[in-house]
Amino acid sequence: MKKTESLLIVESPTKARTLGKFLGKEYKVVASFGHVRDLPKSKLGVDVDKNFEPTYIIPTKAKKVVSALKKDAKSADEVILATDEDREGESISWHLAEALGLKNPKRIVFHEITKTAIEHALKNPGKIDMNLVNAQQARRVLDRIVGYKLSPFLWKKISKGLSAGRVQSVAVKLVVEKEEEIKKFIAVEYWTVEATLRPQMTNNKSQITNEFVAFLNKKNGQPVDKLEIKNQQEADEILKHLENANYQIEKITKKETRKNPLPPFTTSTLQQAGSNKFGYSAKMTMSLAQKLYEEGHITYHRTDSLNLSEMSLNMAQDFITKNFGKEYSSGFKVYKAGKGAQEAHEAIRPTHADHTPESLKGELEGPKLKIYTLIWQRFVASQMVPAIFDSTAVEITANNYGFGANGQILKFDGFLKVYPMKFSENEMPVLAEKEMLDLVRITPAQHFTEPPARYNEASLIKALEKHGIGRPSTYAPTLSTIQDRNYIIKNEQKRFEPTEMGIIVTDMLVKNFPQIVDIEFTATMEKELDEVAEGKDTWEKTIKDFYGPFAQNLKEKYDQIPKEDLNIKTDKKCPKCGKDMVDKMGRFGRFYACTGFPECKHTESIVKTTSDGPAITLDIVCPKCAQGLPAGRQGKMAAKRSKRGKIFYGCDQYPACDMATWDKPINEFCPTCKSILVENKKGQIKCSNKECEYKKSE
Repeated sequence: MKKTESLLIVESPTKARTLGKFLGKEYKVVASFGHVRDLPKSKLGVDVDKNFEPTYIIPTKAKKVVSALKKDAKSADEVILATDEDREGESISWHLAEALGLKNPKRIVFHEITKTAIEHALKNPGKIDMNLVNAQQARRVLDRIVGYKLSPFLWKKISKGLSAGRVQSVAVKLVVEKEEEIKKFIAVEYWTVEATLRPQMTNNKSQITNEFVAFLNKKNGQPVDKLEIKNQQEADEILKHLENANYQIEKITKKETRKNPLPPFTTSTLQQAGSNKFGYSAKMTMSLAQKLYEEGHITYHRTDSLNLSEMSLNMAQDFITKNFGKEYSSGFKVYKAGKGAQEAHEAIRPTHADHTPESLKGELEGPKLKIYTLIWQRFVASQMVPAIFDSTAVEITANNYGFGANGQILKFDGFLKVYPMKFSENEMPVLAEKEMLDLVRITPAQHFTEPPARYNEASLIKALEKHGIGRPSTYAPTLSTIQDRNYIIKNEQKRFEPTEMGIIVTDMLVKNFPQIVDIEFTATMEKELDEVAEGKDTWEKTIKDFYGPFAQNLKEKYDQIPKEDLNIKTDKKCPKCGKDMVDKMGRFGRFYACTGFPECKHTESIVKTTSDGPAITLDIVCPKCAQGLPAGRQGKMAAKRSKRGKIFYGCDQYPACDMATWDKPINEFCPTCKSILVENKKGQIKCSNKECEYKKSE
């Protein structure tokens, strides 16, 4: 067998190809395709009586890869492990060493896949950091214990097939608590009064009206509280005093204000921006960032650090000065992340500042280009000077009432030249103190206080990060998992609502395992995992401290709590045996079931128009029904779950109408063939007709 001087192992084929471009023929770069060992799915895989010793196996899908890697390793003079630089990557390197029987593998890490970074890493190899490995191992074992020990409890008390997770259950609880706040909310009526004003016409004034709007904010010299004007009667009473009043400018305050650029992206803020700007899920944003990293376009995308290397700061300064001028460069601007951030890492940034989005349009396209553009803009802007505005605040008197008006004009764009953001630019006319104004119109407006907004992807990730729940690598999988488990769903506004099952499971956990869903407790566990990563604690002790009280509580509660009676009587009769049917709760929501079970196993789906059932009716007419294909039917599309729990979309008149699609239908139709348009998991909108190639442009 031909000898290879160096075998370099990474996780993905894309990363392997990119690295291969920088390395000579003396290196063979291969991919492990992720983890090569894991805990078994069929059992706990953790010996709680032997210091929580885990049992690792090589999954069936990885056996062929491991076999090939062993051959490559035997024919190499040295093996270099070049997996990602975080705990997950360190864990993969350790598992590779164990699975391949490597005695002294070299370990290299790098923040970016560039020739300079790779060459530097190869000149400075290290060893596998067992502190990072143990921190990841502790997380894996903790999550396995919670999942495998709590799930049977939920099966016995609620329904078979349910599962619980250490971080996921807290995320569901946040959504459930938000829903409770919304249900308890009582709207309060209030009114505002706005006056449209203009300078009085004189011979020296232009005939242009120069109208501007001012809002009532004072009465008898005292501030008017937002909720002070409670109804129309009170608003009308105020209007009587204002319609014929003299409006005079009391005070004008002018000042220069500055808006600073935002720091470069971390994992959390990138996911939030992807959601807010493009409607991308955290999972999709991370998938796109992963590809950009592996192709060498950006630095490592799983990070909570705001640190930037000196090289990147020089790179940004040179680019800004060359392309925009010295007046736009701020010099080196350093940002500090919150406590616990891994400052040795870098923020997410482009590997080359001069690789502008425009220059990469031939190489990148669609959503991948959008995410790259966002990262590039944010990084470059972070090293630019503030935007400067001229701000004007005007105080106006009218009888014993006061009005306020504010205007803001952009004076110097600064970082906004690269990273556009919306700032108010209400231009004010030229005004002078003590000047009299004409009232154009005065308008009262009715308002109601609004309930707290439900979480969307961005705000839920922000809440998890704020509370210290999870780490950069966990946000996206956490959100995906709790949706896959049907504990929360996205409504039409792309905001999260808890399902009935999500509420039931959360209530059960809160009553019986409060620590599992306690925010502070979960955040403390994250800090303890950080201590393991820093070598300040052992992973076995961390697990032991958690497991003792948890196991004791589980033992006590398992037999104490009766099974929840989630069945609701109905007037339906079973069409097969004639016995009563009940409205029953199952893993994926409610359904009708025969009370003759197990002799009679007849069930029927329940179509509900609310978000707590197994099917959610969308306000979209079924295209088959609309075309008159199912005679006498006029169904609507509904989100449903298959027997395996996968979401699909079908007509709510099934089985009379068998219209179904895996992609989510939207209320638009193909201009080519008139079929309904659908949105796939990548956020692309296309025709549902497989024979039609129409795709809606971005």
